[in-house]
Amino acid sequence: MAAERMADKSEEPRRATPAATPSAAPSVVPSAAPAGPAAEPPVPPARPLDSIDRDILRILQTDGRASIRSVAERVHVSRANAYARINRLVEDGVIRGFGARVDHERAGQGASAYITLKIVQNSWRTVREQLQALPGATHIALVSGDFDVLLLVHTPDNRALRELVLTRIQSIPEVLSTRTLLVFEETDLGPRPDRPAELA
Repeated sequence: MAAERMADKSEEPRRATPAATPSAAPSVVPSAAPAGPAAEPPVPPARPLDSIDRDILRILQTDGRASIRSVAERVHVSRANAYARINRLVEDGVIRGFGARVDHERAGQGASAYITLKIVQNSWRTVREQLQALPGATHIALVSGDFDVLLLVHTPDNRALRELVLTRIQSIPEVLSTRTLLVFEETDLGPRPDRPAELA
């Protein structure tokens, strides 16, 4: 899928060194990062998942509104067992939350874009905190390569998108440059019953 590219902010004379290369999920702060506004809670060690855990994850990813009884019946365990397993998956951070998959265009968010950012070295935590507060920001990732951060945003229209980039993002002191990739069409590839290998 082609995407329109528009340079949003001129680069500084020196090229930004990537803040860090994540070795785990983006929510894990690299150890080299300076102390930020507040220390993050420690992430509990991951416990191995068995086939029943994976079946439960598959069901909840497909239908987050599935009842405990329905989940228990489908994975052939008692309701108490299913309840305990789901609670453990939540406590371990495997399940980070429950929500709805939204058609952003039908919900009034007609403009979508991926925005790449180059940032000052070791400023990831500070930048991430400010990006999380942006209206319409739905995904933020610290990445390796020609840029440091990848941000997905949904806004009501292109004018709102322009304001978001030029007024909000480029005003962050640690952001050296940005590039906006407009999304013309997107397809949600969430788990489906016809893909049994998911999470296998």
